[in-house]
Amino acid sequence: MSLAAHLSAFLPASADSTCTVTDDEATLSRFARDWGGLVRLRPGAVVRPSSTADVAAVLSFASDTGTPVVPRGSGHSCFGQSLTEGGLVLDLTGMARVHPGVGAEVVADAGASWRRVTESALARGLTPKVLPDYLGLSVGGTLSVGGVGGASHRHGAQTDTVTELEVVTGSGEVVRCSPEREPELFDAVRAGSGWCGVITRATVALGGAAQRARRRKLYYRDLATFVADQRTVVAEERFDHVEGRALLDVAGEWLYRVDTTSYFLLPSEVDETTLLDGLSFDASLTETAEYSYGGFCDRMADGEVSLRDSGEWFRPHPWLTVFLPDDAVTDVVAHALAGLEPGASDTVLLYPLRADRIATPLLRLPRAEPTDTPVWLLGLLTVADPRDPIGLARELERNAALYERVVAAGGTVYPGSALPRGSVDRQCHFGDAWSALTAARRRYDPADVLAAAHSW
Repeated sequence: MSLAAHLSAFLPASADSTCTVTDDEATLSRFARDWGGLVRLRPGAVVRPSSTADVAAVLSFASDTGTPVVPRGSGHSCFGQSLTEGGLVLDLTGMARVHPGVGAEVVADAGASWRRVTESALARGLTPKVLPDYLGLSVGGTLSVGGVGGASHRHGAQTDTVTELEVVTGSGEVVRCSPEREPELFDAVRAGSGWCGVITRATVALGGAAQRARRRKLYYRDLATFVADQRTVVAEERFDHVEGRALLDVAGEWLYRVDTTSYFLLPSEVDETTLLDGLSFDASLTETAEYSYGGFCDRMADGEVSLRDSGEWFRPHPWLTVFLPDDAVTDVVAHALAGLEPGASDTVLLYPLRADRIATPLLRLPRAEPTDTPVWLLGLLTVADPRDPIGLARELERNAALYERVVAAGGTVYPGSALPRGSVDRQCHFGDAWSALTAARRRYDPADVLAAAHSW
């Protein structure tokens, strides 16, 4: 009997459920690939649950039979973290509702996109406090790795804005958890890579939404000055949203840009002179644009259409995202850029976070002393040629070598990055959180069906 047939016979019949179990070749092939496009792992079946009860039944089956399970939202992992060989993929896109929240909160199913969550919140004059750059990511996906963005210097990670989670453990038990209720599970699933349970629903705290957003692109020729000015604006919280990046100019030289964004209701609320005082950017290159607040949040939508039309969207993405301590940022970044030849669709991100605003135990960051010292996100978001396996192998070798340098400098990696399996010493990565994580895995996934899937 096939895995799909075995599971279908196990699942209870329900008039309320539209859960499907599929093992046709087209579906298995589609779910054998993730955003990274570097790893191919063919599942035994794909399950599309429509409710938490469906997820609980699937995980009970998996626990009883020892079948590996991997949850999947948008499949935006870069090295097979949302894939499994011969196991079950839980396609959570069938659980994508956004429910009315109470007060300044929103309740969203794990498969809902942050775009849908944002639209729902904005209809009430509210907004998520932290959003990813790309709103097509799923709620369950980003909460399983942390979720950081240009507002993390103010509000921490997305996992720090969650007030309650509904989770199905590896043994199939449905548990509601929060800082006060089942805190061990709450801390084990936020940024826990899905090793202890599957998030099925999240309650997220919201803030008041502005009407407009003004973004300034401030350019620098010098890496040290670019870094210093970002330290200043983040320490002083001058802007609502801050992201830096490195890009090549027409002469092939590195140019640095800080995107600083202010939210407002009336233009008179934004004092440009005070906000930009003391910064050392090249004023002749500055670009300023205004958006509706919702348009700024979803600013990547047009780019996505363009990348899909050109085919770039479907090429391999050997992305590496790491966190660097403040005292190592210029040395590590200079080394990383020296060995990089970015293409037209590649992006290099570099911006500071406030470690004292991030309180998610499993989102591992470099030590910051004093605690308000920034830590830095460095993202090498490259696009590779699928016809060049040698080039792809070189990119992975580059990632592994840079990761070693990052660790030696006291840095960490962001889960979901493109690193060959075995590159990351899990115990070293999680440090003083390792014992709590392993204890939680033994308690909530005793059959080890969740961590058995392909992972870093």
